[in-house]
Amino acid sequence: MSTLELNPEFEALLDYIKHNRGFDFTGYKRPSLMRRVQIRMQATDIETYRDYIDYLEVDPEEFSHLFNTILINVTSFFRDRSVWEYVEKELVPKIIARKNLSKERIRVWCAGCASGQEAYTLAMVLAEVLGVEEFHQKVKIYATNIDEIALNYARLATYKAKEVEGIPEPLLERYFKHINDSYIFCPDLRRSVIFGRHDLLQDPPISRIDLLSCRNTLMYFNAETQAKIISRFHFALNDGSFLVLGKAELLLSYTDSFVPLNLKSRIFAKIKQENRREYFMGSSHYGEQEANTQLEHSFLRDAAFDISSFAQIVVDINGLLILANEQARLLFDLNSKVINQPLQELEISYRPVELRSHIDQVISNHRAITLNSVGWTITDGNIRYFDVQITPLYDSRQNLLGVSIVFTEVSRYKKLQEEVEHANQELEMAYEELQSSNEELETTNEELQSSNEELETTNEELQSSNEELETMNEELQSSNEELQAINAELRLRSEELNQANGFLEAIFNSMVGGVAVLNRELIIQIWNEKNEDLWGLRSQEVLGQHFMNLDIGLPVEQLRQPIRRCLTGDTRLVEISVATVNRRGKSIQCKVSCTSLVSKLNEVHGIMIFIEEIEPSP
Repeated sequence: MSTLELNPEFEALLDYIKHNRGFDFTGYKRPSLMRRVQIRMQATDIETYRDYIDYLEVDPEEFSHLFNTILINVTSFFRDRSVWEYVEKELVPKIIARKNLSKERIRVWCAGCASGQEAYTLAMVLAEVLGVEEFHQKVKIYATNIDEIALNYARLATYKAKEVEGIPEPLLERYFKHINDSYIFCPDLRRSVIFGRHDLLQDPPISRIDLLSCRNTLMYFNAETQAKIISRFHFALNDGSFLVLGKAELLLSYTDSFVPLNLKSRIFAKIKQENRREYFMGSSHYGEQEANTQLEHSFLRDAAFDISSFAQIVVDINGLLILANEQARLLFDLNSKVINQPLQELEISYRPVELRSHIDQVISNHRAITLNSVGWTITDGNIRYFDVQITPLYDSRQNLLGVSIVFTEVSRYKKLQEEVEHANQELEMAYEELQSSNEELETTNEELQSSNEELETTNEELQSSNEELETMNEELQSSNEELQAINAELRLRSEELNQANGFLEAIFNSMVGGVAVLNRELIIQIWNEKNEDLWGLRSQEVLGQHFMNLDIGLPVEQLRQPIRRCLTGDTRLVEISVATVNRRGKSIQCKVSCTSLVSKLNEVHGIMIFIEEIEPSP
């Protein structure tokens, strides 16, 4: 971001935070950072950054709310399962083989550990390969984050049932202890995990690391800051050790520092370089200058790829679409969902030209090929022409990684060629007209150049918007987890209500007499099993019916006056004896008790009628 684009008041706020609380956010991407600060400003009814600085001076507790808003801690156990399978099967055995020779401890760094799930995932993966006893003796895991609140939560090693859903059942039983509604991580493994506050930009990196995991953390920083952090990671790792990044991150321009092992899973291995220690320790001015130059070059390579005026995609050796720059995404309507998908399943594999056979040819012959003037008819009937260049990509050891496909639009040149040919045919008849046409072409070229510059600016803005969408996706994931927790609580309340209803039903059914509960309109609400036995009507047949309309052996008309007295509040209890006929046609004598259903406020809500058969005197 250039100086002209910086908001002076916002930069003053960042400088105030840095000098008063030691949090340096100057390397973060400005659009997403400003949006999250404005969330706190809206919550405190503050409109300007200058007023917000004054508010921070008056209320120091606001710093905690601000940092919780800026620092998004979204993580889970075994997030992206395929990554952890690769780490367990490919990386850990290589680390163990190397360490068995040197007799040194295995050192792992989980940078940006959030609330600890990823650090404990690393511990379980290593313990599965080494065994718990050997893990305790040989492994040390350093888990760092800038957010103290998240670190305190991680140190407890205690998680709710929802948070451990991603853990395979055998590992959950082996490494967690279930107490009440919580799961506590195994103490033997917990002792080997060290949590600490660490700023990736200001604090020196942890050294002699064999495996470094930093997933979906770099995407919050701008390109220059990312380059500095990557250089620090390179310094921290032992030669040949491994770096694991998130799906939204890729070391496109660091081929002199890292070699990709699995691009789909974003796993890389360190390449040994000279003078890296001098860059961090400051012992050599020449070493520092050289490192700064490398960082600048890396930044330029990243920017050049994405804002290139030519559409370009990268396909790996397995036929997966790995990269697409801004021009390619606009030209072929590509979105983030198609990244890491097989190219043969996408429309771009056969339109505007059949790419699959040509890619196979390049991979087989290890030679680049160029397809000239490929025509493509677009929706409005116009034809656009492209030169398509397919070039093999190699790492520093000349191992084939995949292919780069560049689409260079030559429609303008085709048009110029046709116009020149037409002009040559009429040269003898209209030389002056040809000269006028040339002047028009020069004007057109200038306009096209101006349009191209505008498109480059638009590409940069679209890239920034895409990064903001990734951040918003993390926020939505956090909100979704909160909604799921609320849903679980509602289910629990429903279960408690069902239990209460079942308990109430059991009470009524256990009574020796018939029980009928009526509301104020004399609509039947409850009809127990004794009533079913006496009158032969099931509860499903009478619930919701008017009590006085029942056609049973009970003379309900004789109950009208007692019921009315209970409803009006004249009395709470009326008992009468009536002659009835039960469902078997037998004449019996029943004692009927009408009781008012009264609330704490003495309001009558209904009537409970208790019917008990009176045994005849001997």
